[in-house]
Amino acid sequence: MKERILIYMSILGGVAVIFIALPIINVFASVGIDGIIEAMKDKNAINAIIVSFEAAFFATLLSLIFGVPLAYILARKDFPGKSLIESIIDLPVIIPHTVAGIALLMIFGSNGLIGAPLEEFGVKIVDSMLGITIAMMFVSMPFLINYAREGFEAVDPRLEYIAMSLGATKTKAIFSITLPLSIRSIFVGSLMTWARAISEFGAVVVIAYFPLTAPSYIYSQYLQYGLKKSAPIAAFLLFICIVIFISLRIASTRWKRYDKD
Repeated sequence: MKERILIYMSILGGVAVIFIALPIINVFASVGIDGIIEAMKDKNAINAIIVSFEAAFFATLLSLIFGVPLAYILARKDFPGKSLIESIIDLPVIIPHTVAGIALLMIFGSNGLIGAPLEEFGVKIVDSMLGITIAMMFVSMPFLINYAREGFEAVDPRLEYIAMSLGATKTKAIFSITLPLSIRSIFVGSLMTWARAISEFGAVVVIAYFPLTAPSYIYSQYLQYGLKKSAPIAAFLLFICIVIFISLRIASTRWKRYDKD
């Protein structure tokens, strides 16, 4: 009976893997090496990819700065309204991203609550690199916060108390014990945040269509020329993301094995 259950589970799991892998494999098979090389010669595509990577990097960096402290508080403290805050953090994951873009535009736009005062000081958010970063950060930060929180929850708080009983301050105990023990979860959360930021289209295109990110450029090429022009660029971006993602995943796995040893 157990063997049959495992067989059924393997079949169902195999269908899931095929469902995810088949479209990706088909993109590369349809485009071919020549198509990817041709996409590499497209200067506009290269610029759009650079914009995406740069904005995703800053979105991830800002998520680390603001998200990790919040994750620590959520992991260590119980307080009134905690469930509400956790729900708010998860909202960007579940709401349609065009809705997210409109919500951000109403805040950071030229007539927005924050955007209008900033423009008086010469800080423009709409159709700017800053606007792209904000949109990416909005939709991707929940991943980092949740992964970091799980990492902090896995560390016994008594270790901090022991360190403080030996003369360490609270800050030193966190930085010397809790953060190092949680670093892998924070790393994975950062990776997922970066990956989600790179792929964002809906929120970005509403608040900052220019400069073009890779998803926006691919979509514009699809609207103008169809799959013939957009598919090679999509395959090129997909190839870059897969190489980076797999490399970081391998590093994370080796890191985990090293910690166990």
